[in-house]
Amino acid sequence: MFRVNPLGIAAPFLLVGKKILQDLCPMKRGWDEEIDEEFRERWENWRSQLSTLERFSMDRCIKPVDLGTVVSRQLHSFSDACSSGYGQVTYLRIENGKGDLHCSFLMGKARLAPVKPTTIPRLELTAATVSVQVGKMIRRELDVPIDSETFWTDSTTVLKYLRNETRRFQVFVANRVQAMRDETVPTQWRFVNSKCYPADDASRGLKGCELSTQQHWIRGPDFLRLPESHLTWKKFPLTTRRSRRSMCTESSSAKDLMF
Repeated sequence: MFRVNPLGIAAPFLLVGKKILQDLCPMKRGWDEEIDEEFRERWENWRSQLSTLERFSMDRCIKPVDLGTVVSRQLHSFSDACSSGYGQVTYLRIENGKGDLHCSFLMGKARLAPVKPTTIPRLELTAATVSVQVGKMIRRELDVPIDSETFWTDSTTVLKYLRNETRRFQVFVANRVQAMRDETVPTQWRFVNSKCYPADDASRGLKGCELSTQQHWIRGPDFLRLPESHLTWKKFPLTTRRSRRSMCTESSSAKDLMF
């Protein structure tokens, strides 16, 4: 069972439990007060699934012995957000001289959306920023060289923010866009449709049995196991229409990024 979860392997499942507590907090019940039957059922249902994690297993080897000499190492990060949560997941894709590929889970994060209503585009932007921060940390901690790093999103808004050099953004957006530009360039970002998108699990959560039986979160999308020539993505223009309103381009601090 996951008593600790530093790599975020069980993050989608834990997100569901956190959401129950978040929904319960506004009721301001005392320690000795009983909660409503609705919350009791939700909590007991989630808690009963903890036992399914005992049967969970995954391959932690990032380089199979029979793969031979590695000629390419790539990081691929996916981010997503919805009204209830946001998160990201990063995989390592390695290739040998024969073109054989192996993809492995490195790290994932799942966070609850703030109680105060926030637009989906802003949450998507926050998730993308977390993805950049996780990538930076992984590059620092891995003891192997990384040849390239790619960030995937199903949000066209995030891509347009990154590629817009003329529009002035509000502080919230400007801080996150600047944090992403400090560590990445627009050509590292690619669009992918929402079908079979692993970061969906980080934003929406998974049941315990789904985490154990559905390997989508751990394995990543199938296209990561295809040759580079088979990878396609949607391209977007580098600029959009100039903003008509004058807004702040950045603030003095970009540290509060919900990491």
